[in-house]
Amino acid sequence: MMSHLIVLAQDMAICRLPPEEAIPPWVQNKGLTALVRTADEFSIVCNERYVPGHIKMEKGWRILKVQGPLEFSQVGVLAAIAMLLAQSGVSIFVLSTFDTDYILVKESSLLLALDALKNAGHTIEVASQ
Repeated sequence: MMSHLIVLAQDMAICRLPPEEAIPPWVQNKGLTALVRTADEFSIVCNERYVPGHIKMEKGWRILKVQGPLEFSQVGVLAAIAMLLAQSGVSIFVLSTFDTDYILVKESSLLLALDALKNAGHTIEVASQ
């Protein structure tokens, strides 16, 4: 199952806050932003340039967007990409929306990920800003 993936321009951070923390004012609704709250933590995925330095975070992530929309009945799209990247030694962080999936890879692994995906027959597009 081949996919068309788009490399988005944002440099992303994955942040961890206490579970009771309010949505901080630095969270920008520009580009991909995800907020996930559980009983144990409050995770925020956003453009790294907006995150204050004192926040616990992992910076340097890039986004591969699976061109959608993907129907809920489509199975194996994300699994195929994840397996391929795992076999190539690329760590991922995944977000899904109603229409598609977003695979975040570390900037340092981006070229390795893109090569693996291209070699497997996936098409890659680099989005302009």
